[in-house]
Amino acid sequence: MHPLYREFVSLLDQEAKEKCVDFVLSRLSEGELDVVTLYDEILTPALNNIICTFEDTDTCVWKEHVKSAIVRTIIECCYPYVLRERDGEYGGKKGEKVLVACPVEEFHELGAKIVTDFFTLCGYDATFVGANTPGMNIVAAVADTRPKYLAISVSNYYSIVAAEKAITRVKEAGHRDVKIIVGGNAFRKNPDEHMRIGADMLLQTFADIRNLREGASR
Repeated sequence: MHPLYREFVSLLDQEAKEKCVDFVLSRLSEGELDVVTLYDEILTPALNNIICTFEDTDTCVWKEHVKSAIVRTIIECCYPYVLRERDGEYGGKKGEKVLVACPVEEFHELGAKIVTDFFTLCGYDATFVGANTPGMNIVAAVADTRPKYLAISVSNYYSIVAAEKAITRVKEAGHRDVKIIVGGNAFRKNPDEHMRIGADMLLQTFADIRNLREGASR
């Protein structure tokens, strides 16, 4: 566990948005944190460990949404640091385009936003298309931008069916040159599921994405 994790979670539990943002940005600015460590060892575990302590389900839901919104704000505020680290530690922009999307009915977008920043860090021209994106819209985005990779993020296991349909639509539309990547919590207990639904590869970590970049550069 990262030594800053508990301090951040304490602020998040208080729903202290301003303090949470300041806590993270000040440490990024001072070099006490880097983006990958922040995302992997603080923000992602904080999101995964949001536990309801209220008997009232309605209260649980809105409080979870508030905390998720705070984390979303932090991720968006980190973009200048993503670019700084990309151009410094990770060697700058390479130019290959990646589209990142969540399939229809998949509303958990924070993992996809983190993945988009991971691709950016590795030099890709990465665009987050959005949560709950119908297959026809994913096809249109691929047709308009001609990416090298389409990355589909799936958190809910039951959204794998929607991801499969989106992949099928992309292929049926003739975009067979686009390499399709999937990832997310839905595949953690079912790592071979990506092959069944027609994806070319499963990537789950920043190291996976960096290895993809380094392999493509050889």
